[in-house]
Parts: sequence; structure tokens; C-alpha cells
Amino acid sequence: MKKALITGITGQDGSYLADLLLEKGYEVYGMVRRSSTETFERISHLIDRVHLMQADLLDELSLIRLVESIGPDEVYNLAAMSFVPTSWSQPVLTGEFTAIGVTRVLEALRIAQPKARFYQASSSEMFGMVREVPQTELTPFHPRSPYGVAKVYGHYITVNYRESYDLFAVSGILFNHESPRRGKEFVTRKITDGVARIKTGRATELRLGNLDAERDWGFAGDYVEAMWRMLQADAPRDYVVATGETHSVREFCELAFGHVGLDWEQYVRVDSSLVRPAEVDQLLGDATRAETELGWRRRVDFPGLVRMMVDADLARYQGGGAV
Repeated sequence: MKKALITGITGQDGSYLADLLLEKGYEVYGMVRRSSTETFERISHLIDRVHLMQADLLDELSLIRLVESIGPDEVYNLAAMSFVPTSWSQPVLTGEFTAIGVTRVLEALRIAQPKARFYQASSSEMFGMVREVPQTELTPFHPRSPYGVAKVYGHYITVNYRESYDLFAVSGILFNHESPRRGKEFVTRKITDGVARIKTGRATELRLGNLDAERDWGFAGDYVEAMWRMLQADAPRDYVVATGETHSVREFCELAFGHVGLDWEQYVRVDSSLVRPAEVDQLLGDATRAETELGWRRRVDFPGLVRMMVDADLARYQGGGAV
């Protein structure tokens, strides 16, 4: 039985990846930080099937001890300060977690488990002010937020450890991927939760920032399979994971409100305070390498993703469950 360690297991991607690895027969370990409030909602359905262990990306010794105690075959580093707007208000902390934290994990592996295969969660936000459309593994980076800058560091330190220490270390440059498990602070979930609240009479409007921002949106459940496939490959390479389609926030609103029979223009209000200091206007990925070399394919299309998220939020409110 293979052992896998997931940092960030309580997040959206971590929870879907844990589901996938358990299905494949892995023994799954999840790293969690010591906190006064436990947020295990996304993994509540599998809490008895995974091993949760305490360590912290800010504490290298805790990471070394964690790796020594588990002896993992695969390590997926999904933990980060991942909400882009917050990276402007907490840029130093973002750098500590999202950039230097990657180095600490790699050092722990180099010291304690150099044969383990390592996955780093890179991001399309690294492309920022894009130099070409669509973006591939060879497109230059121009990040437009402290988060994007930190992710570039994490990406290149992974490349550096691969080339310097012969570690099986890869980065997945994942474009935006959403799901019903997405945090409400992210615009997609903010929209679907807002639609559900308005439809059930709990709200009368939804305030958003830049409606013209365009993203390449896919389903998180599809994207974690690409992570796994990268670590099964014969040789370590970095891969873009994307749908190859771009849609605007405005389009997302149209589909989400339309799914419940509402006209989005009657409820959405533009709030200039929600616009980023430096916007990333269009991200569009080319996943040809992942499709040809890894055999990866997405299963959920954009309209299906929007409907899935709206239906899940409606069910939460109508069922009286936790929201």
C-alpha cells in the first residue's frame, strides 16, 4: 500500500485528492496546523479513513519529523495562503507560506525521504500580465499579486531541487478550478452562494468587482487526477492543467442566475472596492502536454460546473444543513 502525504488536506483540492487516493488504495496522511478552531468540513466524510498529523510550513523541524514518521511515497504540497486579494494585505505572511514554505518541505524530503515523489501546486496566477495566449509550460511569468510572486518562487525552487538533488519533483500549473467545496471568498462560490441566497429569499443583491475578468475555469475533482498522474510518470516534468476555454465573471453570473430562472442584471451590483489593485484580465491555458503525455482529460464542462455549484448551494439552504 502506497503512502501519500497531503499538505492542505482540509482545503478544496486536498479533500478531492484524498478522495481520489483512497479510491486507489493509498494510505493517506494529511498535514494540519495546530489551530484553536478546527475546519474539517471538507473532509468530514472521510475523517475516519485518513491520518491527520500536526506540522507547520513555518516550522521546518516539524516537517522533517513528519516526513520521518510517515516515510511517504508521494507528497502533495497543496498548503498555501491561497486567496489572492488577501496577499496584498498580508504579503509577508503570503511569502512565508506560499514561497519559503515550499523550500522547507523540499528540504524535509531531501533530508528524510529523498526517494519520495513531490508535487508542488503552482498556479496560473504566475502568468499574470500574460505574454501570450494561450499560456503553456514555456510562457514567461509576469505575476500581478504577492500571491503570484510567491507561487513563482515555489515553482522555481521545485525546479531547482529537481535539477540540484535529483528529486522527483514536479509542478502542476493549474488554472482556476472550482467546486461546491470552494471557499465563499472566491468569486465563483461567492456567485453561486449569492444565487442560492437570493433564490431562497435570504438576500436581495450580490456585490462583485470586475465583471470582465476572464478565467479558464475547470472542476477541481478533474484537476486532482492530473496531480496524481504527474507523480506516476516515468520522468518528472511540469504541466499546465486547464480546459482551453475562457469565460468572464459576467458569463458565470448569467449561467448561475439563469439556472434558477433569475435575471442576473436585476441583482448584481458592481463594487469598485472589490477590484484588485493590479488585475489579471485573461488567463487561458493550453494543456496539450498533460493530455498527450499523461492521458489526462477533463470530464466536467463549464456549464456543468456552474450548475453543479448552484445546485449544491441551493441544497444547503433548502435542506437546512450547514452552509
